[in-house]
Amino acid sequence: MMGERTVRQESLFYGFALEEHVPADHLLRSIDRFVELSEIRRQLEPYYSAIGRPSIDPELMIRMLLVGYCCGIRSERRLCQEVSLNLAYRWFCRLELTDPVPDHSTFSKNRHGRFRNSDLLRKLFEASVRRCMAEGIVGGEGFAVDASMIGADAHRQHGVATSADLDQQDATRAVNEYLAVLDDAAFGAATEVAPKFISPVDPAARWTAAAGGPACYAYCDNYLIDLKCAVIVDVEPTTAVRQAEVTAAKTMIIRTAETFELEPERLAADTGYGSAEMLAWLVHEQGIEPHIPVFDKSERKDGTFSRDDFQYDHEGDVYTCPAGKQLRKYRRQFTTPRLGVTKANTVLYRASKSDCDACALKSKCCPNTPARKVPRSIHEGARDMARDIAKTDAYVVSRRERKKVEMLFAHLKRIVGLDRLRLRGPCGARDEFHLAATAQNLRKLAMLIPMPKPIPAT
Repeated sequence: MMGERTVRQESLFYGFALEEHVPADHLLRSIDRFVELSEIRRQLEPYYSAIGRPSIDPELMIRMLLVGYCCGIRSERRLCQEVSLNLAYRWFCRLELTDPVPDHSTFSKNRHGRFRNSDLLRKLFEASVRRCMAEGIVGGEGFAVDASMIGADAHRQHGVATSADLDQQDATRAVNEYLAVLDDAAFGAATEVAPKFISPVDPAARWTAAAGGPACYAYCDNYLIDLKCAVIVDVEPTTAVRQAEVTAAKTMIIRTAETFELEPERLAADTGYGSAEMLAWLVHEQGIEPHIPVFDKSERKDGTFSRDDFQYDHEGDVYTCPAGKQLRKYRRQFTTPRLGVTKANTVLYRASKSDCDACALKSKCCPNTPARKVPRSIHEGARDMARDIAKTDAYVVSRRERKKVEMLFAHLKRIVGLDRLRLRGPCGARDEFHLAATAQNLRKLAMLIPMPKPIPAT
């Protein structure tokens, strides 16, 4: 016989515990072991008034933001709805069944005020890195650096030609932040090339395009990771140009050494970081082995001899051409010694015109000039070191491990859902990048550190 569920009278009392309804293998239960927010109130205390109505607990807001970024909930309106309905989210946020969920507008008020003024999200990210170090999943020997383009919250078909066309009288927060970073090496001062268009709603976002993709306004999310377990040890937002990415790499390496006392022995990166200046900075100033392809455009395409066809003698400081003639910096002595460094930070080695005129290989060397000139970078020693490293087995390993940072960016966009920013301005990008990196580190901890087994009752 088919049964029927009958309820004659509702129960007057319930015995309900959230702890019993969250699965033991739930992601948030694994992450909760590594979230320590006891210092939040002390850090935010100077930014709260001593009188007035009690505010919403800042720890609750941070826990809700972590839920959103760990579980791919980007909208704060939807986040409030999900926390209200989902028992696991309530458990993680320390909310009982009858506790109200804060309004979505509370996040905006605190983000633009207390959280940014106290640099709270940066400290939250650093706390996740320290926890990874404490758990032993940060090696500190090898790092990798890379950047990924993240679309800005700006319509690609709306733009102005120059910054003078922006409305500066009724400027928004994003416009004021753009004007404040015009001289910043990570944004306005990164390159002298003016962008084709400037977004009126988020002018700090760069009009750019990825290879084979449509042009859009975007920022760059820069990651510095430890190669042992792909833990993000630093993150930095920049405008979407290569010069800014190289500057961000230097900033992150220095800051990681100062904050965590992590000084890697080697750094893996792609060719964009293989400029002579960057390699010299790594080798001579930081003592880091550059496992980076050298950025070199000296190879000629017209069939004539390239620079690699000339042999350099370190002791004599001369080049020898394929015909056996020498190329020197100077052919005579000067009363006042000259460095001979050009604006491109190179030194020119010149052959003798008489040698070139009588040379049988002139048509393959310098058919259109009286004599051959070979430029040599003042940082060529660091470039030679990078070339020598590229021939080792350790370099092959580093090139393979470098893919870990690309996998983190794929996880960032596909799982965390950060393929497009929701907040505008450099500060908005910084907030989102720090929260996303924190969530990725926490998920890494939850994956690598197993849950302790329950102790059976005796």
